[in-house]
Amino acid sequence: MKNLVRLFLLLCLLPTCLFAQTAVFKFEKTTTFFPEQKAINQDNIEWGYLTVPENWDKPEGKKIKMAVAVLKSTSKKADANPVIYIEGGPGAGGIKGIWGWLKHPLRSNSTIILADVRGTGFSLPKFCPDLGKKFLEILAKNQNATQDEQQKTIAAAACKQDLLNRDIDINAYNSKSIAKDLNALKKALGYTKWNAYGVSYGTYTAQVYANDFPEDIQSLILDSSVSDISNYYNQNTTNYVNSLEKVFNACKNDPNCNKQYPYLENVYYETLEKLEKNPITVKVDQKIIPAGAFTYNAEDFKISIQQALYQKKLIELLPLLITEFNRGNKNTLSALVAAFSGALGLDYGQYYCVSCKETVPNNSISAFNANAAKYKKLQGGLSFYKSDFSVCDKWNQGSTIPLKSSNDLSNLSAVTAPVLVLAGAFDPITPASNGKVTVNRFKNGFLVNAPVFGHAPGFSKIGAKIIEDFVSNPNKKPDVSGFQSVDKVNFITDVKLSGGVSNFANSLNGFTLLFFAPFLIAFIILLVSIFGFIYSFIKKEGTKPNIGIRILILITALLGLFTVIGFILAINNTAQDNFYILAFGIRNQFDYLFIVQWFFIVFTLFSILYFAFKIKSISNAGVISTILFSFILVGVYFQYWGFLF
Repeated sequence: MKNLVRLFLLLCLLPTCLFAQTAVFKFEKTTTFFPEQKAINQDNIEWGYLTVPENWDKPEGKKIKMAVAVLKSTSKKADANPVIYIEGGPGAGGIKGIWGWLKHPLRSNSTIILADVRGTGFSLPKFCPDLGKKFLEILAKNQNATQDEQQKTIAAAACKQDLLNRDIDINAYNSKSIAKDLNALKKALGYTKWNAYGVSYGTYTAQVYANDFPEDIQSLILDSSVSDISNYYNQNTTNYVNSLEKVFNACKNDPNCNKQYPYLENVYYETLEKLEKNPITVKVDQKIIPAGAFTYNAEDFKISIQQALYQKKLIELLPLLITEFNRGNKNTLSALVAAFSGALGLDYGQYYCVSCKETVPNNSISAFNANAAKYKKLQGGLSFYKSDFSVCDKWNQGSTIPLKSSNDLSNLSAVTAPVLVLAGAFDPITPASNGKVTVNRFKNGFLVNAPVFGHAPGFSKIGAKIIEDFVSNPNKKPDVSGFQSVDKVNFITDVKLSGGVSNFANSLNGFTLLFFAPFLIAFIILLVSIFGFIYSFIKKEGTKPNIGIRILILITALLGLFTVIGFILAINNTAQDNFYILAFGIRNQFDYLFIVQWFFIVFTLFSILYFAFKIKSISNAGVISTILFSFILVGVYFQYWGFLF
């Protein structure tokens, strides 16, 4: 009888406990965040918002919403092995990159949870979503680093004031709060444990999470780890130069690269001096920069090369990129701006909330400058990062909380969950040496080095397979043979330079029927003329006065057909190999297409002249003139894309 009474009292208390939990945080399903993307919406994805306190110290206070996408496992198993992905930045959300997760190997056995941490992406409230665009417009101007820094500080201060005006507690947006959000999300989704997967700055957040909630962690994946927050800025220049020198040495030891670019290091520093004296202004799409122009100075060159070191495929092209900067190749530099803009796609309001509280205060401008002074030829550290000190000085004005206080990570040594640490040899921001420090922090850690990769090698096919195997069996030593088998950078030296290729590829990628309609009509006329004239020759229907023009038109049409189809196939082939090549041109194996294209132009002109002189003796002159006009139209498109001049 006493046991029944106890059970009854327990059941009475249970709803009260549940109510107390859901009053603090609650997960609610919502509609898709990508209503126009059919491929995404046909997938097995659950969308939702996790409502949590803005300030976890005031659980009954103001609430905010964290956007969540739950990509269900493609297997029929229950969610026994979920993976929570923690994006970096800080200031980057996880949901925006959902395309890369739809067919990720992890989904074969695991449900993947993507979250836009507080202040990023689709989470609410939104933080200054256009600040990155303002920064790009500032960098695009023809001005020095000091002016850039001043204008960035003003723009960031305006963002901060906007947040304060909206009653947003900017002190509540940090790794500690995010860790509590993740713990709440795990509970709300009904998981006991899960695998935490952090990338870049997300590895720091993941370490804070594992330190504060070790019971949540089934396994931990840290890709391109932050090992010491106090060196994040202080060693920034050293990290960049070390990665850069690895490229110089790798090229020197590669016969083909050394033959093509024998003085690469000298060319790099020569380019710095050139751009310091004479910046290069290029035209860009006004959708990217309203002013329609971007001016590259020495600082823009440094950060462009630094960003290129992030990706393996761009590392392969770095000697060519440095050389084209030196030559002032405006076509290539114009195409590069779009990639440059991607680096500024963070939610910078959240970036400064985090950086100005837990990162910058644990570094110093004097240490940054002292580190940069070691490399005199570089003419100073990267102002892109240095400017954060000025911005944070302004951002932290009036702050009532201690600034120089590191998050406690002392519990990590007691974490028993297996830990996988990945490090890229060419990584310029979280160097490979970080991996050694990070893995030694844990009892059960595995370090995987990627010899020819830059930042986030886990996003490669090899890395994804290693991570999948680790999550499936985290106590088994990872098979690193995939990374170790590729121990040398495959520098690309056989490129036929052409600005037209990049423009043509961009047009194909952003296909719009209105723009392509005249070209497609001309192309159809070209095809019809080929089949029509071949048929007339077979049937011997052509009259003698028309033979000359018909032969000319047939040859010209075939040349045009071969050129257009050839460039499309060449671009597709090059893109599959390394799509960044298209910013420069195409592989040398396709250089004959440019000769064929000029034959098409010459035969078009010759056909027009022949038609003009023989027009009185040519029957069906209206049809012939229409065909000739279609040739001209194709030529106009070639010129528009930049294939000719």
